Amino acid sequence: MLQKLNTAEIKYTEIEKELANPDIFSNQEEYTRLMKEYKALTPVIEKFREYKKTEKDMNDAREMLDEQLDAEMREMVSEEYKNCQHNLEVLLDELKILLLPRDPNDDKNVIVEIRGGAGGEEAALFAAVLYRMYSMYSESVGFKTSVMSANETELGGYKEISFMIEGDGAYSRFKFESGVHRVQRVPETESQGRIQTSTATVAVLPEVEDVEIEINPSDLIFESCKSSGAGGQHINKTESAVRLTHKPSVIVIECQEERSQFKNKDKALKMLRAKLYDIKQTEQSEKIASERKSQVGTGDRSERIRTYNYPQGRVTDHRIGVTLYSLESFLNGNIGEMIDALITADTAEKLKNN
Repeated sequence: MLQKLNTAEIKYTEIEKELANPDIFSNQEEYTRLMKEYKALTPVIEKFREYKKTEKDMNDAREMLDEQLDAEMREMVSEEYKNCQHNLEVLLDELKILLLPRDPNDDKNVIVEIRGGAGGEEAALFAAVLYRMYSMYSESVGFKTSVMSANETELGGYKEISFMIEGDGAYSRFKFESGVHRVQRVPETESQGRIQTSTATVAVLPEVEDVEIEINPSDLIFESCKSSGAGGQHINKTESAVRLTHKPSVIVIECQEERSQFKNKDKALKMLRAKLYDIKQTEQSEKIASERKSQVGTGDRSERIRTYNYPQGRVTDHRIGVTLYSLESFLNGNIGEMIDALITADTAEKLKNN
């Protein structure tokens, strides 16, 4: 491992020199590539340099212990040696985590799709609750959220809603949200106070660049149509909405949130690329079954991952067995603790299998 880190440090130094060359700015593609690689290596190299400094301090302390020292000085140096020894073990564990293979999608923006599942109107209302929860969390961490497509119900729920979350590392924070979310509560439409169980499905897709997924223009059918929905001043007035059909996969995407047909078309293409990329990744993942049996699950749309229980004020993630008794705060966007727990569980699983 240390040999691998030494090689990485040499590469890091070489990239630093290249980035300092004024000529690199004239080649934006190469500059972007180098900056991306530099950014990915930085936390590893910084930790490795801290490890080397601690190792040197430990060796220096050990050498001093071989010298003639008075009792007080020997005690101080001995304490320094023990501290360095402990810190070295901690730094080694941290380096092992940093050297785990990174998900190439972690730094990307994400497209999130929420659909009401079992439970009719109550499921649609729960889908709206989840959208609000993710939007509030995104705002709290500095991510930008924009709706791509929505099918709203008369009571303010969503049969389905797709939205983009833009921000550095957005996918790394949201990727474990894919699956079935279950809610247990008394519906607003229930007059006798009976608790109902409803579900909504969440799909998290990384935004995909044009170069990653090639789409043949002849495979696409674009149709313009009037916006539709539960209401609003702009609804049904102009044919700015877009319906995109991808013939080979039979995927159909509708975008109507923008007043410009061009912008709706652009959003529809982004969603199509993300969906095709997701299909491609799923096919690859299924070939490596062990990688799909991690502690936090496969991200499969049909997997029940979390329950939101209103009467008991709790939220439980079934993959890692974590229950938080702060449902109201959780639904107001304070989901960071659960996300951190999922990332920690996933990292532990990877370390075990590495």
